[in-house]
Amino acid sequence: MNAQISRFRQYLMYEKGLSPKSVEAYLHDVLLLADFLGEDNIESATFEDLQKFLKHLYESDFNARSQARIVSGMRAFYRYLIYARQREDDPTELLDAPKIGMHLPDVLTVDEINSIFEVIDLSTPEGHRNRAMAEVMYGCGLRVSELVTLRLSNLFFDEGFIKVVGKGNKERLIPIGGTAMKMVNHYVNGKRKELKIKKGEEDYVFLNRRGAHLTREMVFMLVKKWVKDAGIEKTVSPHTFRHSFATHLIEGGADLRAVQEMLGHESITTTEIYTHLDQDYLRTNIALFHPRY
Repeated sequence: MNAQISRFRQYLMYEKGLSPKSVEAYLHDVLLLADFLGEDNIESATFEDLQKFLKHLYESDFNARSQARIVSGMRAFYRYLIYARQREDDPTELLDAPKIGMHLPDVLTVDEINSIFEVIDLSTPEGHRNRAMAEVMYGCGLRVSELVTLRLSNLFFDEGFIKVVGKGNKERLIPIGGTAMKMVNHYVNGKRKELKIKKGEEDYVFLNRRGAHLTREMVFMLVKKWVKDAGIEKTVSPHTFRHSFATHLIEGGADLRAVQEMLGHESITTTEIYTHLDQDYLRTNIALFHPRY
């Protein structure tokens, strides 16, 4: 990290008074640019240089929201350089960020999560499997593709972790809580052993009644049924459990980088959407409970 980027960090912390999470997010954006241009070239970058960088982001499959967030970070950096009298012009002035709508994913409350768990019928042959799946989706923030491909050989319950294979075949370790472990063990050591498992499917955790691993479509159908049975009127999919996992962590004060790692996000800018949700949560609580709001 060169001297100006280090000073930019101090400026965000002490002059602008930003939170540590926001400071690190801005630095992440600027360091992406520094990696592309070279640290020695970032201070003298031209409008054309920044356009090439945005083209690089697009070709690297950064989504529109991530690109817009990175442009915001670049703007903050070059405005700081002007403030610090290190530049007279702002190369981001004519830069167009991708147009995005403000989209915040639907999130379940803790009470709604609990109500879903409660309506899963444990007396049915698939009940313990379904409850274990719901606990893992919410407790570990898995994508539905990661859930249906979860393997017995990747359960490290003695250490309190599971290993999943995410986008781009990238592996990551995720902590798993006691409740989720208990439900998975109950299913694996119980009803799952009664199945006639198809050849090649032995290592998958969650199986259908024919002994094959579940499909994404089956999980979507199950979630739809649980939500209906729980009387929840929100639009809910398996991914909603993942959103709820991240939101509840951020609301509880979890570090943004830790949440990024658990979700398997390539860029922290993707994870940052949950800071917006957190701000809405705080604003709602102030409106409800502050006597002078």
